[in-house]
Amino acid sequence: MFKLFKNCNIYSPQKIGVQDILIAYDKIVAIDTNLDSYVSKAEVFDFSGQIITPGLIDQHIHIAGAGGTSGFFSMTPEVNLSDLIACGSTTVVGLLGTDGKTRSIRTLYGKVKSLEQEGISAYMFCGYYGIDSVTITESIQSDMIFIDKVLGCKIAISDIRSSYPTALELLRKVSEVRVGGTIANKKGILHIHLGNLDTKMDVLFELVQKYQFPIEHISPTHVARTKPLFEQAIEFAKLGGTIDITTGASKFTEPYKAVLMALENGAPLENITFSTDGHAGLRKTNENGGIIGAKVAPIDQNLYQVVQLIQKGGLPIEKAFQLITSNPAKNLGLQQKGKIAVGCDADFCVFNTDLELTNVFAMGKQLMQNKQIIVKGTFEISS
Repeated sequence: MFKLFKNCNIYSPQKIGVQDILIAYDKIVAIDTNLDSYVSKAEVFDFSGQIITPGLIDQHIHIAGAGGTSGFFSMTPEVNLSDLIACGSTTVVGLLGTDGKTRSIRTLYGKVKSLEQEGISAYMFCGYYGIDSVTITESIQSDMIFIDKVLGCKIAISDIRSSYPTALELLRKVSEVRVGGTIANKKGILHIHLGNLDTKMDVLFELVQKYQFPIEHISPTHVARTKPLFEQAIEFAKLGGTIDITTGASKFTEPYKAVLMALENGAPLENITFSTDGHAGLRKTNENGGIIGAKVAPIDQNLYQVVQLIQKGGLPIEKAFQLITSNPAKNLGLQQKGKIAVGCDADFCVFNTDLELTNVFAMGKQLMQNKQIIVKGTFEISS
């Protein structure tokens, strides 16, 4: 029932210092300098000299597979649980991509529930690139109300593969998300894939400035795909919007360098997030640009880029980890995630002083121990 973490150097992600943490089932129930009175009642873990952070959040990952833009052979497989554990991702948000026809929104929901039953927290967005949003029920609003795992809806803009939605069409989508979220006590966001067309984020500024729609419900991703797009995204963040930098693909520079650029130009740190776009389908090309195969976007780059931000960019641990803990939790409206505090979910990543991941806990259950994954997905083959 009880787990007691002793002598933790806690980053919540803000620096708390050395404390003990008491867990009951899947929740944090106490944080104090000395909780030794619980030693006889709890399984004890001594994390002296180690850093503990909230479990990491990947708010844009193709858990049920994606791709297919180079033909059926390029459709990517599902994500394995152990691969998520290996990079500290204890909360994921799955979504569809270009393909809303051969890929099923209900299969995505099934994968969400599967990962949850295997040990981590998983959510999803309805919709895909197109204006004809695919949903589990009869509408976006009903999905928001009746499907507990649906946090919002996805659509694409400024991409040759998008359906070129107008501001009014986007306004109706995000309004459905917001109203459904209000009824279901969810924040609700319209998660917007950005391509590399010259229109960039123009229509999103129209939603905020012309139609005065609340910016916190508009969630653009792939914002660092090109430099001109990112420069516009910085202005969006300065207006109060959250901008999502992709770490696994779609980038004009190293993601950690993009963060530093945004901060230098006045974007608030709390309005910036990382996500991987993991298991998106990427093209393998030869030296002449010809397609020679397909590969999956990596799912481990969020943590890698945060470590780069600390070790090369000079950002303090408590600031860098916001990008993959408290900031995405705020963007998604997951109040129980992204921080180490009494009443929050017992999701943790433990690191040594070199910021190497050593232990992972999700909903109070240990999934990695001393750098070894001890829980695998149902159909994964043990090595």
